[in-house]
Amino acid sequence: MGKTLVIGAGGVSSAAVHKMAMNSDIFTEITLASRRKFKCDDIAAAVKSRTGVDIRTAQVDAMDVAAVVALIRETGAELLVNLALPYQDLKLMDACLEAGINYLDTANYEPEDEAKFEYHWQWAYQDRFKAAGLTAILGSGFDPGVTSVFATWLRKHKLATIRQIDVLDANGGDNGQAFATNFNPEINLREVLAEVRHWENGAWHPSPAMTHKVEYDFPGVGPKNMYLMYHEELESMSTHFPEIERARFWMTFGDAYIMHAKVLQNVGMTGIAPVMHDGHEIIPIKFLTTLLPDPSDLGALTKGKACIGDIATGQAKDGSGEKTYYIYNICDHEECYAEVGSQAVSYTTGVPAMIGAAQVLKGNWSKPGVWNMEQLDPDDFMDMLNTQGLPWQVHELDGPVEF
Repeated sequence: MGKTLVIGAGGVSSAAVHKMAMNSDIFTEITLASRRKFKCDDIAAAVKSRTGVDIRTAQVDAMDVAAVVALIRETGAELLVNLALPYQDLKLMDACLEAGINYLDTANYEPEDEAKFEYHWQWAYQDRFKAAGLTAILGSGFDPGVTSVFATWLRKHKLATIRQIDVLDANGGDNGQAFATNFNPEINLREVLAEVRHWENGAWHPSPAMTHKVEYDFPGVGPKNMYLMYHEELESMSTHFPEIERARFWMTFGDAYIMHAKVLQNVGMTGIAPVMHDGHEIIPIKFLTTLLPDPSDLGALTKGKACIGDIATGQAKDGSGEKTYYIYNICDHEECYAEVGSQAVSYTTGVPAMIGAAQVLKGNWSKPGVWNMEQLDPDDFMDMLNTQGLPWQVHELDGPVEF
């Protein structure tokens, strides 16, 4: 159906490109590009071995708009799938506008020199994409991404309104490492250690990181401590579902992870401001990223399951009063590795990126402008989750959450 250019060569990209190759009727030509071409070549070789599909590779600096535009034109790509770092979102959106192709990413823009991720920078592109007749899809990962589509599906099929919503992300995987992050360490630690915010009664309510803990018994995973965090889908869902009174995001962490993260923060290793070391300027968190295990190497080591979903309460569409639903996916790390060579955290982001890209290429999501996932029709996306390795379940609960 279409030619696709994928930017980025990490674990998420590997999972996404594998799944694109497994859907070659939709993704007729795939080019994978990154600043480090050897990483692209490694992924392409793995894809060829598993699927028999050839992936073209290229070297490009995602921050160089002219170079990205030239690569778009050379490949004839109709869609750019941005699986690079969040700092690069705006440059890649600029390249898409100049080259005249559609855009999709999995995480919202974050300035490299400030730990603050918000959508307003990308929402400001709405008029430019609309005027160009192009589509930009923001946040087509799992969270954000699937969690927003889950909410939209509930609002379309089960609930007339959503009064409150909790997004719950539990990773029950064990990779045997003393300390490792499941995706890019720099992005992971900036996100985890950021000030917490949740939406309630029309305002943001801040609190310090890692201070609000609740134990929850997750399907397929079991009891885990989950911590209140800020996550970007809270901003987009509270904007696009204005009836929401409260929106919160929770993620599980083990005690060892919390201890390591706090120590690293306390000694300055998570800092994003440059410091001098032996006459050289370094950024502590980037140096730390070099020292920590590469998340893309953890697939073979990781065992256990992940469970991610939404608990939403609102008025039932059938007029039967207020109801609460829990909609979620359970994903097995070892099964993901057997299929595409990635652990479940990469898989649960990479597969939705592929499905979102498929929606664009199939013409299901083609309205010009800049859109978050909850603004789009959910049905074909939800069907593809079931057929592409992320089957979901929905259950009615006895009432709203009590935590």
